[in-house]
Amino acid sequence: MNLDFYKSNNINVDLAVEARDIVRGQIGQEIPGVVVDREKYSNTTVTTVKIVEDYAEQIMGKPRGNYITIEAPALRDNSREAHQEVADVLAKKLSSMINLPENANILLVGLGNWQATPDSLGPKVIEHSMVTRHMYNYAPEEIKPGMRSVSAISPGVLGITGIETAEIIKGVVEKIRPELIIVVDALAAGSVDRIATTIQITDTGVSPGSGIGNKRTGINKDTMGVPVIAIGIPTVVNAAIIAQVTLEHFLEQIQNNQALVQLSQNLNPGLMQQAISQVLAPFGGNLTVTPKEIDSLIASTSKTVAGGISMALHPAIGAEEYTMYLN
Repeated sequence: MNLDFYKSNNINVDLAVEARDIVRGQIGQEIPGVVVDREKYSNTTVTTVKIVEDYAEQIMGKPRGNYITIEAPALRDNSREAHQEVADVLAKKLSSMINLPENANILLVGLGNWQATPDSLGPKVIEHSMVTRHMYNYAPEEIKPGMRSVSAISPGVLGITGIETAEIIKGVVEKIRPELIIVVDALAAGSVDRIATTIQITDTGVSPGSGIGNKRTGINKDTMGVPVIAIGIPTVVNAAIIAQVTLEHFLEQIQNNQALVQLSQNLNPGLMQQAISQVLAPFGGNLTVTPKEIDSLIASTSKTVAGGISMALHPAIGAEEYTMYLN
């Protein structure tokens, strides 16, 4: 699929690694102003994409900054060891983005709708996160060296609260004055293989709802006044992408059948796009798909993400003590 397909279907690409692959395929070369680095672990592959120039920012549709992608197919498996490795890698990479003193005040924000399972990753992560800000006032004896002041909120979505998410967060920021905000949100992927197997960390913030076609006020350093790190996991894929990939695989399969080659030559991209648009017309072309086991995937991945965040923010707390501090 080329860049025109995404534009014509108004599909936003949340993952920087996917945006890079799409653009690179379109222009036929590496993107000027993009630096890529890869690391391999036993159960994970980490790709760091750095957007450092205006041209790359414009063509990829992503602001300048660092995008760390942790690819871990083992996240779908019921393997405690694999999930722990992913949490460790997440903690390591998140720590590399945090340049704060031990006494820093951090705000965790779980974006999303807790009433819609594919969109509930953020609130679920908050449920499992280690918050400590209240302890500084009411139980200072429980504070250990290496623990930071962490507070957390799940502000809901505009359709539930009637208030822009960014407005809620801004109000909290003005009251508690954190030095850093970490937001967690569900993402939209460009491949079904990435659902619940990929974690993206970026220091550019987030635009709530952008992956499903909504345009909301951004949550970033410009709007909040403090650095914002965003962590996300894909939970849905646009149906147009699935339809297009299916047609492309079908055309590849019939290339060896001479009787069908002529048919495939008549299936130009315009006809394929028209067929997809007609099928998705009842949904305005904006239909997203999620697996039926998304509830269990959200439950497991939210614990992994929460564990990685807590290890990064509270390096003195071991895994055996972590649960003691959960409400």
